Amino acid sequence: MSTLVMIPQANPGAGYRALQGDIDAAVARVLQSGWYILGNEGKAFEAAFAAWLGLPHVIGCGNGTDALALALRGLDIGPGCTVVTVSHTAVATVAAIEMAGATPLLVDIEPDYLTLDPGALATVLRNPPPGLPPIKAVIVVHLYGQPADLDGILPLCRKHGVALIEDCAQAHGARLHGQRVGSFGDAATFSFYPTKNLGGLGDGGAVAVPDADRAARIAALRQYGWHRHYISDLIGVNSRLDEMQAAILRAKLPHLDAQNARRADIAGRYDRALSPRLTPPGRRPDADHVFHLYVTRSADRDAVQAALREKGIGTGIHYPMPVHLQPAYAGRIALGPGGCPETERASREVLSLPLYPELTDQQVDAVCAALRSL
Repeated sequence: MSTLVMIPQANPGAGYRALQGDIDAAVARVLQSGWYILGNEGKAFEAAFAAWLGLPHVIGCGNGTDALALALRGLDIGPGCTVVTVSHTAVATVAAIEMAGATPLLVDIEPDYLTLDPGALATVLRNPPPGLPPIKAVIVVHLYGQPADLDGILPLCRKHGVALIEDCAQAHGARLHGQRVGSFGDAATFSFYPTKNLGGLGDGGAVAVPDADRAARIAALRQYGWHRHYISDLIGVNSRLDEMQAAILRAKLPHLDAQNARRADIAGRYDRALSPRLTPPGRRPDADHVFHLYVTRSADRDAVQAALREKGIGTGIHYPMPVHLQPAYAGRIALGPGGCPETERASREVLSLPLYPELTDQQVDAVCAALRSL
């Protein structure tokens, strides 16, 4: 009897080993430099990532949650402001709104793509729920690597005079109409958590903005509000992208487009292998999905997950409980008038399959065989 080979749902160690020479050289360069915070590596990565995005300004910071809070504060959004976003997201999106002192308002998602429903957004912008501060911003989450419906969302934001922040933590390189996400709104934020499409070997994040004055404000906010050393002109925080992570991200960035293409190829193979018990991810028309996660849906998700586990296939659930139902938020976070029924249904059905560019063809074949057997 052959040994069962475990294939994990995510494997950041494989990402390191695939680029070990480049990463080790980058780490050695930092160690030898003697400069470990806000030095040349950080500046070079910010410039390279901005060029890759097609935006003029990128500001590195400590993590993706801080990036969202800094983006809000950079847009002067905080106490006395409401920010609309979704409940079907990593809790970081909502946590960052409260970090900035603003009030979250959560609306439902589209059933086909699991991103913010423009109809639900239009409802709360037209008739805001009573008792909340004025709505000043929308955070749109490009979930799982799929662009949200910016064609529907951006005009609503402009019509109602609210800022649009793109949460691109899961969508490095995704495109809509050929344009990279992160370049549509007033600010965009990124996480470089190790499992992301562009991930470090620790925490990291960035804010991208089109406006130079806004960029300077955010750069000051990330370091105690300093424009001048040791002089706080603003009430800031300590959230800096350290030199080690910046150097690692610089080493990995040139490979990102090819890795995203590999993710899409694996996703296509999964599509063809799914049993009728699983629904494949929807693809938005004229959009490039970069498959940070390959998320299927199943009415008997738990049984499917158990069957795959028996075959050595690791899976994940992103996410098992909507933010508005989690103990820290339940009963105190405002929802749109229709509630979040699609969000709650998705949380009972979603299942993430193994997806990272270092998966071998043999491993992909093993996952496909397991999927066909369900």
